[in-house]
Amino acid sequence: MLKVGLTGSIGTGKSTVGKIFSELGAYVIDADKVVHTLLKREDIKEKIRKEFGDVFDSKGEIDRKKLGSIVFKDPEKKKKLESIIHPEVRKEIERSIKKIEDKDPESIVIVEVPLLIETGSYRDYDIVILVYAPEKLQLERLIKKGFSKDEALRRIRSQLPIDEKIKYADIVIYNTGDLKRLREEVESVYRKLKEKVKKE
Repeated sequence: MLKVGLTGSIGTGKSTVGKIFSELGAYVIDADKVVHTLLKREDIKEKIRKEFGDVFDSKGEIDRKKLGSIVFKDPEKKKKLESIIHPEVRKEIERSIKKIEDKDPESIVIVEVPLLIETGSYRDYDIVILVYAPEKLQLERLIKKGFSKDEALRRIRSQLPIDEKIKYADIVIYNTGDLKRLREEVESVYRKLKEKVKKE
């Protein structure tokens, strides 16, 4: 089995890359989806209520926008949220990887984690892939998604700069062109990963 960590920064297109890998036959685990599931757990809700107060919607679920607007303005609050969520995310991901390995020992598992480098969990993977786009392009993409320029910049700058992240990557996928070019690049990387699995 090959364990691959897939990361990037907000607006670089890592989810699109994850989707292409999945279409090519890799197992893809999306850490954001794991977080969504965790935020529905009562024990996690309780911890968040204690720490952040009323960040819930009318159905009693966590309002991610409300929570996001608090943590992206306050680095200490962001750290606190991460200390609640990250250890649980790691446990869930490890459980999923184990299940896949038992079922398909020669598989390629790609785990998409936005903060792979910031949390130090890049060390858990055989290979780290970074999806790269320069900050200017990240900003354009986020504004197109409906973020204000200030909010977009705040989110980009709450993460390690993309040019710093490159130092940790074994493979860099440049997402600066169109979708066709991106797909070709991902296909080429996937072929290399398959060759690596065969050799091991």
